Amino acid sequence: MFKLYEYSPSGNCYKVRLLLTQLNIAFDRTEINILEGKSRTPEFLVKNPNGRIPVLEIAPGKFLFESNAIMFYLSEETEFFPTDKFERAQVMQWLFFEQYSHEPFIATSRFWYLTGKAQEYQEALQQKQAPGYAALGVMEQHLAENEFFAGDRYTIADIGLFAYTHVADEGGFDLTRFPAIQTWIDRVKSQPRYISITQ
Repeated sequence: MFKLYEYSPSGNCYKVRLLLTQLNIAFDRTEINILEGKSRTPEFLVKNPNGRIPVLEIAPGKFLFESNAIMFYLSEETEFFPTDKFERAQVMQWLFFEQYSHEPFIATSRFWYLTGKAQEYQEALQQKQAPGYAALGVMEQHLAENEFFAGDRYTIADIGLFAYTHVADEGGFDLTRFPAIQTWIDRVKSQPRYISITQ
């Protein structure tokens, strides 16, 4: 059975948890408290030398890290990853976008709010607003004309972007100005075997 090492409030961990659930794959969960440095212990660094979560143990002693790489591994040859070459590239395009243009601004802001550090990082939070809103604007433009991000159907591209977008308000971002994103969020929540980030 797969074993997921995670910090459950993390959107990156939620991506993997959601996909595993929607694939109807059984898995064990092990909570790693990153606030207490538990991902930096010698024991954990054997699993991921970068000291980050999530990590998926796919066989005894065989580990995968980086949330989008884990999703790629799990989704191959399933409905969540297309067979068409261009559509596959589109999925990867949006996952790269998520990690480079979206997550560093929206996810980091949320983390600081959730951990009570918003006051301490007030200036940095302000600096993340413009690029965060720019990323949401790119998504809004795409979703105004498309129901999903790749191949006209729900894929890991949607899971990857949904994880932090649907809780962006927890990081100080106002989603009411993005009607297409809001409709897409509802569309994702209506998918079979959907679970919330708190589950």
